[in-house]
Amino acid sequence: MSRTYFLPALLLLPLAAPPVLAQQGWSGSIGAGALVAPDYLGSDNYKTRAVPDANLTYGDLFYVSWRDGLGWNLFQYQGFSLSPFIGYHPGRDNTGDLSRFDKVKGGATAGLRLGYRQGPWRYQLEGHTAATGDVDGYQLSFTANWREQLAPDWSVRISPSLTYSSSEWTRDMFGISVQEAARSGLSAYRPDDGYWRLGLSGSLNYRFATDWSVTGITGLTRLTGDAKDSPIVSRVGDATQAITGLLVSYHF
Repeated sequence: MSRTYFLPALLLLPLAAPPVLAQQGWSGSIGAGALVAPDYLGSDNYKTRAVPDANLTYGDLFYVSWRDGLGWNLFQYQGFSLSPFIGYHPGRDNTGDLSRFDKVKGGATAGLRLGYRQGPWRYQLEGHTAATGDVDGYQLSFTANWREQLAPDWSVRISPSLTYSSSEWTRDMFGISVQEAARSGLSAYRPDDGYWRLGLSGSLNYRFATDWSVTGITGLTRLTGDAKDSPIVSRVGDATQAITGLLVSYHF
């Protein structure tokens, strides 16, 4: 499975798991599903892929998920939480439209996450920097997550998000070297600034058994600035991208 696909997918996978009550020991959900998503961030080609899913917590101390990585709740008070975490950036594969480009290797990230819960809303502000791989720089993001219980077995979530990538990060992901330009036929391109990515995702969850649920997910993202202007987006891709899929999860 292409690693570059995970970036938009990670915006949506956490929507599949309903909140887990704090308790000692591991709890959460594991599962799998199928998602239709772009080949890479900025691509206009879509593929259907099978994906795993996991959202786990250890009491109020630790959490592990596809989107949030491995985190430690260092501080919690009246709805606020502060968590250092280790995550993963997917890089970019050199397949499809990018077969004549160099591969951008993914790697680990290190960051800090500030969260706040109030009623049906959960707000999250985080920043992380690349620790390994071919990407340099940092990303900052803000996400608002609204959840409503429609019926005893039905719930819905809506999550707007805003992400900023630094100029170094943008250059590594959307820049085109002279050598790549010669091989691909696209113009060489060197981003000078960072860019914003706007996102909106939603999910509908149905708990069809005590320990099982099925979740339909969908989302839309929009690239701006130097990322949108890159030839790998403007010439062979699309600045607006969608994702949709279905997940089945076991809860414990």
